[in-house]
Amino acid sequence: MKKIIVVLVLLASSVFLFGQDKPEPSKTEPAKATPAPAASAKNPVSDTVREILARQKNNLLGAVEEMPPDKFGYSPTPAQMSFGHLVIHTAMSNIELCSKAGSMPPPPMKPMPETDKVRLQAGLTRSFMYCEAALGRVDDSKLGNPIELFGGRQGTVASALISLTNDWADHYSTAAIYLRLNGLLPPTAEPKK
Repeated sequence: MKKIIVVLVLLASSVFLFGQDKPEPSKTEPAKATPAPAASAKNPVSDTVREILARQKNNLLGAVEEMPPDKFGYSPTPAQMSFGHLVIHTAMSNIELCSKAGSMPPPPMKPMPETDKVRLQAGLTRSFMYCEAALGRVDDSKLGNPIELFGGRQGTVASALISLTNDWADHYSTAAIYLRLNGLLPPTAEPKK
Protein backbone atom coordinates (compact mmCIF):
# COMPACT_ATOMS: atom_id res chain seq x y z
CA MET A 1 0.00 0.00 0.00
CA LYS A 2 2.84 2.38 0.88
CA LYS A 3 4.48 1.68 -2.51
CA ILE A 4 1.28 2.66 -4.34
CA ILE A 5 1.02 5.91 -2.39
CA VAL A 6 4.67 6.73 -3.14
CA VAL A 7 4.12 6.09 -6.86
CA LEU A 8 0.99 8.27 -6.87
CA VAL A 9 2.81 11.10 -5.08
CA LEU A 10 5.68 10.90 -7.59
CA LEU A 11 3.27 10.96 -10.52
CA ALA A 12 1.36 13.89 -9.10
CA SER A 13 4.53 15.87 -8.43
CA SER A 14 5.77 15.22 -11.97
CA VAL A 15 2.59 16.86 -13.29
CA PHE A 16 3.38 19.96 -11.27
CA LEU A 17 7.04 19.89 -12.23
CA PHE A 18 6.68 19.28 -15.97
CA GLY A 19 3.23 20.72 -16.56
CA GLN A 20 4.10 24.32 -15.74
CA ASP A 21 4.10 27.09 -18.30
CA LYS A 22 7.39 28.27 -19.76
CA PRO A 23 8.97 30.94 -17.61
CA GLU A 24 8.86 34.40 -19.05
CA PRO A 25 12.18 35.87 -20.09
CA SER A 26 13.70 38.17 -17.52
CA LYS A 27 13.85 41.89 -18.13
CA THR A 28 17.63 41.69 -18.64
CA GLU A 29 17.48 38.63 -20.91
CA PRO A 30 16.49 39.35 -24.53
CA ALA A 31 13.34 37.59 -25.69
CA LYS A 32 13.99 34.78 -28.17
CA ALA A 33 12.24 35.05 -31.48
CA THR A 34 9.55 32.48 -32.04
CA PRO A 35 10.22 30.71 -35.32
CA ALA A 36 7.58 31.28 -37.94
CA PRO A 37 5.62 28.20 -38.90
CA ALA A 38 7.10 26.48 -41.92
CA ALA A 39 5.40 27.37 -45.14
CA SER A 40 3.29 24.43 -46.18
CA ALA A 41 4.00 22.86 -49.53
CA LYS A 42 1.38 23.33 -52.21
CA ASN A 43 1.18 19.56 -52.86
CA PRO A 44 2.47 17.76 -49.75
CA VAL A 45 0.77 14.44 -50.53
CA SER A 46 1.62 14.07 -54.21
CA ASP A 47 5.12 15.48 -53.64
CA THR A 48 5.70 12.88 -50.92
CA VAL A 49 4.52 10.07 -53.21
CA ARG A 50 6.96 11.28 -55.87
CA GLU A 51 9.77 11.25 -53.27
CA ILE A 52 8.82 7.69 -52.29
CA LEU A 53 8.74 6.75 -55.98
CA ALA A 54 12.35 7.90 -56.45
CA ARG A 55 13.54 5.93 -53.41
CA GLN A 56 11.57 2.75 -54.14
CA LYS A 57 12.52 2.83 -57.82
CA ASN A 58 16.17 2.69 -56.77
CA ASN A 59 15.49 -0.07 -54.24
CA LEU A 60 13.47 -2.26 -56.60
CA LEU A 61 15.75 -1.80 -59.60
CA GLY A 62 18.73 -2.43 -57.31
CA ALA A 63 17.15 -5.69 -56.09
CA VAL A 64 16.59 -6.83 -59.68
CA GLU A 65 20.18 -5.92 -60.53
CA GLU A 66 21.45 -7.91 -57.54
CA MET A 67 19.60 -11.14 -58.37
CA PRO A 68 21.66 -13.38 -60.69
CA PRO A 69 19.98 -14.26 -64.02
CA ASP A 70 19.75 -17.94 -63.12
CA LYS A 71 17.67 -17.12 -60.00
CA PHE A 72 14.75 -15.35 -61.75
CA GLY A 73 12.82 -18.63 -61.68
CA TYR A 74 13.43 -18.97 -57.93
CA SER A 75 10.53 -19.09 -55.49
CA PRO A 76 10.80 -20.11 -51.83
CA THR A 77 7.82 -22.47 -52.12
CA PRO A 78 5.71 -23.71 -55.03
CA ALA A 79 2.80 -21.57 -53.79
CA GLN A 80 4.81 -18.34 -54.07
CA MET A 81 5.51 -16.41 -57.25
CA SER A 82 8.96 -16.61 -58.76
CA PHE A 83 11.33 -13.66 -58.54
CA GLY A 84 10.79 -13.01 -62.26
CA HIS A 85 7.02 -13.08 -61.80
CA LEU A 86 7.41 -10.58 -58.94
CA VAL A 87 9.22 -8.22 -61.33
CA ILE A 88 6.43 -8.57 -63.93
CA HIS A 89 3.78 -8.08 -61.23
CA THR A 90 5.54 -4.92 -59.99
CA ALA A 91 5.77 -3.47 -63.51
CA MET A 92 2.10 -4.20 -64.21
CA SER A 93 1.02 -2.74 -60.87
CA ASN A 94 3.07 0.40 -61.59
CA ILE A 95 1.43 0.85 -64.99
CA GLU A 96 -2.10 0.17 -63.72
CA LEU A 97 -2.01 2.42 -60.66
CA CYS A 98 0.06 5.25 -62.16
CA SER A 99 -2.25 5.27 -65.19
CA LYS A 100 -5.28 5.69 -62.92
CA ALA A 101 -3.68 8.26 -60.62
CA GLY A 102 -2.25 10.36 -63.46
CA SER A 103 -5.25 9.96 -65.75
CA MET A 104 -2.87 8.89 -68.50
CA PRO A 105 -3.40 6.02 -70.97
CA PRO A 106 -1.23 3.01 -70.14
CA PRO A 107 1.54 2.08 -72.56
CA PRO A 108 1.34 -1.26 -74.33
CA MET A 109 2.89 -4.08 -72.35
CA LYS A 110 4.58 -6.93 -74.18
CA PRO A 111 4.67 -10.35 -72.53
CA MET A 112 8.02 -11.09 -70.90
CA PRO A 113 9.41 -14.47 -69.92
CA GLU A 114 9.81 -14.74 -66.15
CA THR A 115 13.43 -15.86 -66.48
CA ASP A 116 14.78 -13.18 -68.86
CA LYS A 117 16.61 -10.79 -66.53
CA VAL A 118 17.52 -8.29 -69.26
CA ARG A 119 13.96 -7.89 -70.56
CA LEU A 120 12.49 -7.86 -67.04
CA GLN A 121 14.90 -5.12 -65.94
CA ALA A 122 14.05 -3.08 -69.01
CA GLY A 123 10.30 -3.56 -68.48
CA LEU A 124 10.49 -2.57 -64.82
CA THR A 125 12.62 0.46 -65.68
CA ARG A 126 10.07 1.56 -68.31
CA SER A 127 7.24 1.13 -65.79
CA PHE A 128 9.00 3.47 -63.36
CA MET A 129 9.67 6.00 -66.13
CA TYR A 130 5.98 5.86 -67.00
CA CYS A 131 5.06 6.38 -63.32
CA GLU A 132 7.33 9.42 -63.11
CA ALA A 133 5.54 10.95 -66.10
CA ALA A 134 2.05 10.02 -64.88
CA LEU A 135 2.62 11.16 -61.30
CA GLY A 136 4.11 14.39 -62.61
CA ARG A 137 0.55 15.24 -63.67
CA VAL A 138 -0.91 14.73 -60.18
CA ASP A 139 -1.38 17.51 -57.67
CA ASP A 140 -3.21 17.48 -54.37
CA SER A 141 -6.29 19.19 -55.82
CA LYS A 142 -6.98 15.89 -57.66
CA LEU A 143 -6.76 13.57 -54.64
CA GLY A 144 -10.53 13.28 -54.29
CA ASN A 145 -11.18 12.64 -58.00
CA PRO A 146 -13.05 9.36 -58.49
CA ILE A 147 -11.34 6.59 -60.45
CA GLU A 148 -11.89 2.91 -61.11
CA LEU A 149 -9.35 0.63 -59.44
CA PHE A 150 -8.61 -3.08 -59.80
CA GLY A 151 -11.63 -5.27 -60.43
CA GLY A 152 -13.93 -2.33 -61.12
CA ARG A 153 -13.71 -1.16 -57.51
CA GLN A 154 -14.36 2.57 -57.16
CA GLY A 155 -11.79 4.73 -55.42
CA THR A 156 -10.02 8.06 -55.62
CA VAL A 157 -6.68 9.32 -56.86
CA ALA A 158 -5.59 9.33 -53.21
CA SER A 159 -6.43 5.63 -52.87
CA ALA A 160 -4.35 4.86 -55.99
CA LEU A 161 -1.39 6.81 -54.57
CA ILE A 162 -1.62 5.04 -51.22
CA SER A 163 -1.91 1.68 -52.97
CA LEU A 164 1.20 2.50 -55.00
CA THR A 165 3.32 3.28 -51.95
CA ASN A 166 2.02 0.14 -50.21
CA ASP A 167 2.78 -1.96 -53.30
CA TRP A 168 6.33 -0.62 -53.61
CA ALA A 169 7.04 -1.45 -49.96
CA ASP A 170 5.45 -4.90 -50.29
CA HIS A 171 7.22 -5.73 -53.55
CA TYR A 172 10.58 -4.56 -52.24
CA SER A 173 10.26 -6.51 -49.00
CA THR A 174 9.42 -9.64 -51.00
CA ALA A 175 12.40 -9.07 -53.32
CA ALA A 176 14.64 -8.48 -50.28
CA ILE A 177 13.55 -11.77 -48.73
CA TYR A 178 14.18 -13.65 -51.99
CA LEU A 179 17.66 -12.11 -52.19
CA ARG A 180 18.48 -13.03 -48.59
CA LEU A 181 17.23 -16.59 -49.12
CA ASN A 182 19.83 -16.78 -51.90
CA GLY A 183 22.63 -15.43 -49.71
CA LEU A 184 22.51 -11.92 -51.21
CA LEU A 185 22.04 -8.54 -49.55
CA PRO A 186 19.17 -6.32 -50.66
CA PRO A 187 20.15 -2.76 -51.64
CA THR A 188 18.99 -1.19 -48.37
CA ALA A 189 21.14 -3.64 -46.36
CA GLU A 190 24.33 -2.91 -48.31
CA PRO A 191 27.03 -1.16 -46.26
CA LYS A 192 27.24 2.59 -46.85
CA LYS A 193 30.04 3.51 -49.25
